[in-house]
Formats: sequence, structure tokens, C-alpha cells
Amino acid sequence: MFLLEWLEYLVSWVLVKFHSLFTTIGFPADSGFAWGMAIVCLVIVIRICLIPLFVKQIKAQRGLQTIQPQMKEIQNKYKGDRERQSQEMMKLYKETGTNPLASCLPIILQAPIFFALFRVLNGAAHGKGVGAMTTELAVSLENATIFGAPISATFRTADSASVKAVAIIFILLMTATTFITQRQLMVKNMPKDNPMAQQQKILLYVFPLMFAVFGINFPIGVLIYWLTTNVWSMGQQFYVIRNMPSPGTEAERAYEARQAEKAAKGRPFPLSLLPGRPAAVAAETVVEEPPAPAPKRQQPKAQPKSKRKPSQGQQKKPQPKKDS
Repeated sequence: MFLLEWLEYLVSWVLVKFHSLFTTIGFPADSGFAWGMAIVCLVIVIRICLIPLFVKQIKAQRGLQTIQPQMKEIQNKYKGDRERQSQEMMKLYKETGTNPLASCLPIILQAPIFFALFRVLNGAAHGKGVGAMTTELAVSLENATIFGAPISATFRTADSASVKAVAIIFILLMTATTFITQRQLMVKNMPKDNPMAQQQKILLYVFPLMFAVFGINFPIGVLIYWLTTNVWSMGQQFYVIRNMPSPGTEAERAYEARQAEKAAKGRPFPLSLLPGRPAAVAAETVVEEPPAPAPKRQQPKAQPKSKRKPSQGQQKKPQPKKDS
């Protein structure tokens, strides 16, 4: 409980500070823009803090992709012995330095924050301050509307068709961006022969369906939060897939084609820097340096006639002495 209360205070404090910033700029305190942008800025702050964990997540996912054949072999070898199978799996994780939980860290850590925001907005729906949010600010948040729908309203608690329509639009947007984010990873950055592809394909449809079902209970402010974090994830994944693709994927082939095009234009790039590629690949991109120009032959300087040495044929023969 202490941790949840601490998160509620932290989330509400960030919301209040950004709301104060937007009201200082000139937006009305009760406007949906001021509170909506405060929620968007809350997402940005959280996702920036989670960037180190996102890097660990990428490394963990690629590590799991690499050892999938070995995992499949262990599962087949110890099919009837679950205990031995688990022991061999743990041994494999330890030897390869792979942590399967690391691939879920950003989602796991966002879940408590997500729930804390839900509590803050739910309290505002009843005019009750939570954490750093005073009762006065809670009433302001309760009165704030986006497209005519209160930020604290849910699809189930909406008292008009227009509010329900706004809630449905945000639920559909949240579901669609969740689907696109999952599909982006599966199609672009996962080898087709990877055993994890089938699992990812199942999650591709399960996660959006879960959000669509449970979304009717989320306040519109929470839907804005999750929609924003999905958009952030899409942009972040696009950058990683484009610049650091997994080996053997469509994204890697596109990456190599771009680098080959740059090399053809005189901007070579060492493919050895590509994650998962051996250093020997650098030989493929060695740029031949133009041969050094031959040194110019220097002409001998002309000397005065008095200092020239006679050649062998021109040397004077000694004259015989005359008898006196």
C-alpha cells in the first residue's frame, strides 16, 4: 500500500506541475487542453525515465531470439521431465546471460503507474483529491472536457451518447495503436523461422482485444495516457528497427541495402557495427585508397664549365718529358 500511495503522490504531483505550467502560459485552468497536455507530458517523463530499461528489453528480446533453437532442443529432449527441463532452461539462461523477465520490464513497471493514474482520475470524478492533488484541483479536473467529454468519465459511467462516442473513439485508437505496435515488432524485426513468431502472433491479437474489453472501464484521461505511450513506443521502435535491426530480419536486409547505397555514393559504413554481425564483415566494406602519385624525378642542376669533371674518354694523357 505504501508503494501505491507513493506512486499516486508522484503521478498527481507531475500532473499538477504540468497543469500549472500550461495555465501560466495562458490556457484556462479548467480546460481539457491544460489537463490533457499534462497527461501527455506525464507519459513523456515516464518514457524518458524508462529508456535504460527499454535498451535492456531490446537486448533481452534479441538474446531470447538467439537461443530459441537451443530452448526448443531442451524442450524436446526433456519433454516428459518438467523439472529437468526447467533446470536446463535456467542453466542455458545463466550461460548465455539472458534474462527472460528483462523483455517485460517496461510493461511491468508501467502497470503500477497506470493504476496510480487511474486512481487519481477516479478520485477526480468524485471531486476527491488524491496525493498531491487538492480538492480544488480535483474539481477542476472533473470539469475539464475533451470534445465535450469529461476527462474523468468512462464509457460505463457516461450519461450521454456523445460522451460514450468520444470514449469509444479513444478506446478504438488505443486498441489500434496497441495492435500496430505489436505488429511492427513481429513483421519487421523478427526472423520468420523464429519459434517465438507463433507466440508473438497470438499476443498480436490478444493484447488489443484485452484493451478493447477493459477499456470501457478506463477514464478518458487513462485512455489518453495509453494512446500517448503507444505512439511513443511506435516511434521508439521505428528508430531501433531502422538503425539496429535484429539479424536475419527484413529490417536488416533493408538496413544493409541503405548502407550499400551510401557506400556507392562515397559514404561507406562498416557493416561490422551492425548488431549481431561478425567483425569479419568489415572486410566487405574496405575502401580502396587511390595509389600514391609517383615521385617526380629531379633534374640535375647545371654546373659551371670550370667545375665540370672530364669524362673518362676526355681525360688528358700525360705528355712525355723532353730531354734537355
